[in-house]
Amino acid sequence: MKDQVSGFGCQVSGKRPNSWFAFPYNLKPKTYNLHAGFTLVETLVAVSILSVAIVSPMALTAKSLATAYYARDQITAFHLAQEAIEAIRHGRDNNILVTVFGDSVDLLNGIPATDGSPFIVDTRDDSTALCPLEGCPPLQWDGRLYGYRPACAMPTNDCGAGEGWENTRFTRTVRAEFLPGGEDEVRISVAIEWTTGSFQTRSFTISANLYRWVEEIQ
Repeated sequence: MKDQVSGFGCQVSGKRPNSWFAFPYNLKPKTYNLHAGFTLVETLVAVSILSVAIVSPMALTAKSLATAYYARDQITAFHLAQEAIEAIRHGRDNNILVTVFGDSVDLLNGIPATDGSPFIVDTRDDSTALCPLEGCPPLQWDGRLYGYRPACAMPTNDCGAGEGWENTRFTRTVRAEFLPGGEDEVRISVAIEWTTGSFQTRSFTISANLYRWVEEIQ
């Protein structure tokens, strides 16, 4: 008679004429499929999870960098606007000193127009020049200062690159107008326009009033 016992691990089979007990173990080794792997669906799910884990932080980093660049340009634009107003004020104050020392000079001398016509201010020497009807040229940069290259013939709406100067993304437009009631107070407005990367064009305007607070010598 053939005795066969089963349990776990292995199995024994054979003739046992005088067998009166059964092994509690299966002595036949189990076989495993060593060629089994991931299914296509499992692979696709793993790739999708990996893609989300990599792409999301990269997209967040790119957006954070773009926002940082925009903030940098916005701060620069505010400084450029305030710089133009300070240059006009400096010219007015210099004219006051000339007047105090006995020379007759218009306190607003140096402002090319007070009827709202656009003009530029080069804050390196406080020089001014009217802009053409097409608009003022972009501010330029020589690696150290903002301004306009010396050989730029105004009026023009583009000074062009040269002499170590190149155009920047900022355009600064200055206007001056007398306030109603006389010519003792003039409002200086400075508009800055720029574009950072893929952001839409941005602009803002600041203004300040200048007074004739010293009587001019006739």
